[in-house]
Amino acid sequence: MRPVEETLNEPRRLLAPQVRDDLASRKATQMNIRTQVKTHSQTATPFAATRIADNVLDLIGQTPMVRLPRYLDREDVNLIAKVEALNPGGSAKDRPALHMIERALADGRLKSGDTVVESSSGNMGIGLAQACAVHGLQFICVVDPNAQSQNVAIIRALSGQIELVDYAPDGDFLAARLDRVAALLEQDSRRFWPNQYANLDNPASHELGTIAEIDAALGGQIDVLFVACSSTGTARGCRDFLRRMGRKTKVVAVDAMGSTLFNGNAGPRKISGMGAGRIPELAIGQEFDDLVRVSDVTCVAGCRRAVAREGLLVGGSGGGVLEAVRSMQDELVGQTVAAIIHDSGSRYLGTVFDPEWVERELGICEADVKALAGLASADS
Repeated sequence: MRPVEETLNEPRRLLAPQVRDDLASRKATQMNIRTQVKTHSQTATPFAATRIADNVLDLIGQTPMVRLPRYLDREDVNLIAKVEALNPGGSAKDRPALHMIERALADGRLKSGDTVVESSSGNMGIGLAQACAVHGLQFICVVDPNAQSQNVAIIRALSGQIELVDYAPDGDFLAARLDRVAALLEQDSRRFWPNQYANLDNPASHELGTIAEIDAALGGQIDVLFVACSSTGTARGCRDFLRRMGRKTKVVAVDAMGSTLFNGNAGPRKISGMGAGRIPELAIGQEFDDLVRVSDVTCVAGCRRAVAREGLLVGGSGGGVLEAVRSMQDELVGQTVAAIIHDSGSRYLGTVFDPEWVERELGICEADVKALAGLASADS
């Protein structure tokens, strides 16, 4: 006789042999899966244990690196990006912010309950606000109208106090911000200025962390390193590590057009995070193996290309760094190239990634930006 099946809602009906076999097979498979799950739970977890950080600052560093095989126009350059946006505060500035604060606490220049005062266009302010919150410190960030509104909002959310300098006699907002910092320090002896522009703990944080991580990941085999410059803390720390280790890596500094760094001429700049209106103390006398200057429009084009080719949302300076690599790609054939991407494009949605802002502030339409990025013709 052929087998039968009976349900609560249906009369007895005949089952074909193939249906019977399928039911038996599914039951056997389900039993096997339950047995495997039970065995796994009794023996070992199938995943490596996740490290539990002591606090959010313990998550700074050990950021991932990712190969970018589609960004360039040729496939014979091994381009690898260090993604600093995955620090908890969202940028490479988390590193010097933490190092400067903890060194000052260790040597007594800073004590619990004191107030930290710093001038920042955004990312350093976020890093300092984060470090101060964990260490029980107050924080005052001096900004100017060019600061990204989203960055300012994040600093406030991290309990930082904002001091806005909205007037600069000669248009030099950095000078005006530093004057405000000096005035705030005079008002209270328990206020401390890390001075990111001169503090040697700034480059030291990158020497101990950023480049050491890159070097370890690539087994010391880095032919060329591209890094954006503002205070030159990152580039200086990376260069010093590589020279100390005896590496032959070529360090390329990427600076903004309109920046005074490296004997440049001061001019208007709209993209934050790269370049300087006046030469910071850390930058005095600093030399690198090569220098590439990029325009604001080039930075925007790099951001568009990184998204289109790699699905990577990078900040303005990151776009500039990647386009600096692309401008030299024919010289980099067969080499391993590392590029430090300081932050994420998520902080620049209202500027770099807003076609209306780009056209209004930089005078170029979206079609032309895409053409410059090698994504479409200007006539499309």
